Amino acid sequence: MVRPLLIRGMLVGVLAGLLAFAFAYAFGEPQVQHAIDFEDHLAALRHEPAAPEVVSRGVQRTLGLLTGTLATGVALGGLLGLTFAYAYGRLGAVRARATAALLAAGAFAVVTLIPSTKYPANPPTVGSPDTIDRRTVLFFAMIAISLLTLIAAARIDRQLRPRVGAWNAAILAGAALIAVVAAAELILPAVHETPAGFPADVLYRFRLASLGINATLWLTLGLGFGAAAERLLEPAARRRARAPAGATVAP
Repeated sequence: MVRPLLIRGMLVGVLAGLLAFAFAYAFGEPQVQHAIDFEDHLAALRHEPAAPEVVSRGVQRTLGLLTGTLATGVALGGLLGLTFAYAYGRLGAVRARATAALLAAGAFAVVTLIPSTKYPANPPTVGSPDTIDRRTVLFFAMIAISLLTLIAAARIDRQLRPRVGAWNAAILAGAALIAVVAAAELILPAVHETPAGFPADVLYRFRLASLGINATLWLTLGLGFGAAAERLLEPAARRRARAPAGATVAP
């Protein structure tokens, strides 16, 4: 059953990549262009020669962007399919759609939402090339901390639920998650490399667009893959739900 789920996840990933491309083209690319214009303006003031353009902006914002979002969507869709194959049935009585939605929401929180509170996305022209390795290590460290903390919070919730109830267990698990993430963000070094005079509104809109692109990816994957997995794994349940009262449905 793993292979059909993997294939369905990758196919849904194509749709997610297309929708993410549309969102990025409409909301992200204009901010990237503003950032490039700012860098070109600074270079002109310093009388620096223009850097050679290996790939034109027209290709970058169309074919290059589409290739990137499609590759990301397919990869994340396949990963969601594999994770779903392991998790389905291990979360209690949670059905296929809900399982896919929970996994997608958790992935969005771990990969994007929580790390961005410490290391938000920046336009390509923001940040020194000399520190890219350090910034990458810090970002992935934040992802690892987010993942481990989310797993620990889920375990706390599961262990406390029989003793204090579902609502109180969820509150305590959430408080533990926030406390650990806050402590990690205080310990990890900050990164401040935004050039002086860089437009604050461009930075804000770019970061908001980055969150929107990732939200579009994971929302499409969660809902789309959930529907595909339900059709694969729960056809009998759907037939029984649609059958008239008292009717006999063949297995």
